[in-house]
Amino acid sequence: MLSCHHTPNAPDTMTPLFALSAHELLAGYQRRDFSPVEVIQATIDHMARWEPHIAALWLPRPEAALAEARAAEARWLHGQPGGALDGVPITLKDNIATQGDPTPLGTRAVPLAPAAQDAPPAARVREAGAILIGKTTMPDYGMLSSGLSSFHPLSRNPWDTARTPGGSSAGAGAAAAAGYGPLHVGTDIGGSIRLPAAWCGIVGLKPSLGRVPIDPPYMGRAAGPMTRTVADAALLMHTLARPDPRDSMALPPQPIDWAAAWQQDKPLKGLRLGLLLDAGCGLPLEPAIRAAVEQAASLFEAQGAVITPLRPFMTQELLAGLDHFWRMRSMLDLDALTPEARASVLPCIRQWADSARAMSGPDVFRAYSATHAVRVATQQAMQGLDYLLSPVSPNLPAPAEWASPANDPLRGLEHIGFTVPFNMGEQPAISVNAGYTPSPDAPGRLLPIGLQIAGQRFDDLGVLQMARAFEQLRGPQQAWPEPPAA
Repeated sequence: MLSCHHTPNAPDTMTPLFALSAHELLAGYQRRDFSPVEVIQATIDHMARWEPHIAALWLPRPEAALAEARAAEARWLHGQPGGALDGVPITLKDNIATQGDPTPLGTRAVPLAPAAQDAPPAARVREAGAILIGKTTMPDYGMLSSGLSSFHPLSRNPWDTARTPGGSSAGAGAAAAAGYGPLHVGTDIGGSIRLPAAWCGIVGLKPSLGRVPIDPPYMGRAAGPMTRTVADAALLMHTLARPDPRDSMALPPQPIDWAAAWQQDKPLKGLRLGLLLDAGCGLPLEPAIRAAVEQAASLFEAQGAVITPLRPFMTQELLAGLDHFWRMRSMLDLDALTPEARASVLPCIRQWADSARAMSGPDVFRAYSATHAVRVATQQAMQGLDYLLSPVSPNLPAPAEWASPANDPLRGLEHIGFTVPFNMGEQPAISVNAGYTPSPDAPGRLLPIGLQIAGQRFDDLGVLQMARAFEQLRGPQQAWPEPPAA
């Protein structure tokens, strides 16, 4: 068996097993170039080198993963793989329940009781034969865009460990960038897949609401793939989008040809693309991010797409409404805890939630109404467009120790003006790397910049195809970060 693989696009470069794409792993298993056991062991060894520096994992399971790899190896040797992802390593976010494991939701306030069953995404990937190598970290209740948690160690960005990987899918973003295997699953209610994807230089898809069944479902909440390539994201969607009756908001199953995302080039000539460079609320857009998104738009335009600059459709008032609605929800959740459990939640989240105590009934109604108003505004902004291009975030990743880019508990959502509209509007939106800029505190290090591509509701495949087209148009990518020398 071989320990390395020649990648088709770089025949002179040896790619370690842990860094191969899911497509390359499956092809290698079929050719018997290497086995699932070798891949899982290589991934475990690589994670051990990175983990002290980025703390991306919760519940690593090396022995169980190796046992599953041996079973997968036997199936491949008999030419009978057990599913579409048989033997491919995968991680799941802390809040995606796995049977028999606790689900702490990133906080010390939650009792560590074993889950009675797999949540839908966990069930689907296991059925497909993927090998769970561990769960990934998140901040308390997923309410921060950082790796700060009262339960997990502080997660950090592999590109610059002084910076945050983003959140709330913090560990998933860091794990994908660091090479903890090819497949990772995160969740997103305001940008929690796309923000860490942008700040870690990976691909992160927030599907249309209900495309990927989840449990428990909630308004705007979606689970989706976080990978290094669009092709791997589409491959994972083939599995994640299978039906599950537990999601009351699930879309009717559709026979989507997810393979078209990497097998068929999407014609770009004549496509109507909106270009949004002003969120209308929150933090100002940093110049390097603006330049990268403008360059991305020019690449599409050069292929015949029609670019239409857009006026902002979010407002500070709408963002504040969403913020206040989530403050009240969080206040009620924290008030249901014992005093000891409540005191264990991160102080910044407690301060944010407690600020809702002064709200009146009309205040809460107006805050809730903002969710629908954002939905309407987003739908109207998308009219006449095939896709919308924008930054993912107006800012580069904040220092790792900060709870949010504003570092102010009462301004914790100032960076989600570009992402949250598509949660409320239910449209698919993806982050794909669009460039790099020097890190503010380490000029020798580069930080990635995310391009967001959003589509019409239910056009998940089209969004993936657009992201794949951009992968082919953009310039050469930087090498993935390596673990610091011991």
